Amino acid sequence: MAAHIAPPTPEEMAATPVVPRAYAWVVFALTFALLLSDYMSRQVLNAVFPVLKAEWSLSDTQLGSLSSIVALLVGLLTFPLSVVADRWGRVRSVVLMAGLWSLATLACALAASYNQMFIARFFVGVGEAAYGSVGIALILSIFPAHMRSTLASAFMAGGPVGSVIGMALGGIVATHFGWRWSFGAMAVFGLVLVILYALIVRESKISSAAAQNAAREGRAPAMQRPRLRAIFSGLFSSRAVIAAYIGSGLQLFIMAAMLAWLPSFLNRYYGLPTDKAGVAAAAFILIGAIGMTVCGVVTDRVSRSVPARKWTVAIAYTLISATLLLLAFQFPPGTAQLVLIALGMAMVAGTTGPAGAMVANLTHPSIHATAFATLTLANNLLGLAPGPFVTGIVADRIGLMGAMQLVPLIALGAAAAFIFGKGHYVEDLKRIRAMQV
Repeated sequence: MAAHIAPPTPEEMAATPVVPRAYAWVVFALTFALLLSDYMSRQVLNAVFPVLKAEWSLSDTQLGSLSSIVALLVGLLTFPLSVVADRWGRVRSVVLMAGLWSLATLACALAASYNQMFIARFFVGVGEAAYGSVGIALILSIFPAHMRSTLASAFMAGGPVGSVIGMALGGIVATHFGWRWSFGAMAVFGLVLVILYALIVRESKISSAAAQNAAREGRAPAMQRPRLRAIFSGLFSSRAVIAAYIGSGLQLFIMAAMLAWLPSFLNRYYGLPTDKAGVAAAAFILIGAIGMTVCGVVTDRVSRSVPARKWTVAIAYTLISATLLLLAFQFPPGTAQLVLIALGMAMVAGTTGPAGAMVANLTHPSIHATAFATLTLANNLLGLAPGPFVTGIVADRIGLMGAMQLVPLIALGAAAAFIFGKGHYVEDLKRIRAMQV
């Protein structure tokens, strides 16, 4: 029997100070713009896969490694760097991270070999490692608690949108000016945003506004930082939250493979040149971004009275997307295949919003930033990092079409994880809420 989720605890409401509305939205806009830069710098590589393959005689495995190394570094470093950012200052951390990935992207433009490109991409990954978790934590800290789901889904949609811009613009620039200028353009965009962010967003202003808001409400300005032991126990305190981590990560394996290989797929099987393949692939990724947002809205509406339905909706997204994409790659190249791919892309990242809400509900508000870092860790180690690389390995053996036919099967593992989590959700949620009283 479904149960209603308890209303937010006093601690949860106290964890979300509010700054002046106009300034808060300026901070959101700049933080979102940097997320676009993050993914533009990450995914521009995919648009020039065909050019690099021809110029440097690279295998699909090598191409996949250039994409996966970034996600791997994000997965490995997101947790420790998020902890450091919480203590050193989120605003300063954002400026440092964005500056690093922008300079590393500029180094990609200057690379003269596969090894040099790999090293540059390594540092792109280091710079981007904790940005997603630190950025969302910063945003959630300056808006009311009741806006948490909306802001989280809107912010995360910046990933696919940035990927779209990076691939489309990268392909066009590469065709007209050469692939090096594709990386150079992304680097310049990122560096300009870094300067604006450093000039406009101030740690002291955010902290001051938060303290004033806390004083008006008669509470302490901030919650006491939990000890490391309490953090780790809270992050993995229930079977349901572990299932949410795993299910989200596995589902994003498919999204990552599509992001990396759709331009090459369209180039090889539809004969599209680099610029047109990048733009066409970007259109599919844009469909995925729109689908992610729509799926988040649908999830909130469907589960408004019975929050446990988020699990059911997430399961439905995994199974529907798997069915559509499995069918798509069984068809020969043509209109029917493209339509099915588009429909599958609209659903494949739909679990992102529900998974984020599950993690937020199943962890204490004092460790939400670290919980999102853990979710990012799972997303990268289980999905975003292995997706392009494993697909490249399989493509070297059975062809890219054969690899794409197998990729959607990963969704079955994601569905199994969400089914397991749903079975333990109500019990785990009651226990965690009881501990917060």
